[in-house]
Amino acid sequence: MDLSTLTVAQLRELQQKIPQELKKRESKEKGAVLGKLKALAQAHGYSLEQLLEKEAVAKAQRTVKVKYRHPQDASLTWTGRGRTPKWVAQWQAEGGKLENLLV
Repeated sequence: MDLSTLTVAQLRELQQKIPQELKKRESKEKGAVLGKLKALAQAHGYSLEQLLEKEAVAKAQRTVKVKYRHPQDASLTWTGRGRTPKWVAQWQAEGGKLENLLV
């Protein structure tokens, strides 16, 4: 389509129609992809829901429990993994022991 031949009014009209058309086509395409995914899962003996449920369970199991909590501000927590939070470093710099922050 050669846009240079369209008038400003025609271009604006086209501009207004594009979002609606995109929404419609994306919805149709998502439906087609979902159908293919369901068929693929079924071909392997699973439902798509079963596969997604296992993924959700696996993600839930990856969460790490809080190991340390600030004594005055309970919203400040740390799992003990990764970089030491500033509030823990400050606590230790002031002479506090890490063991005193254990949950």
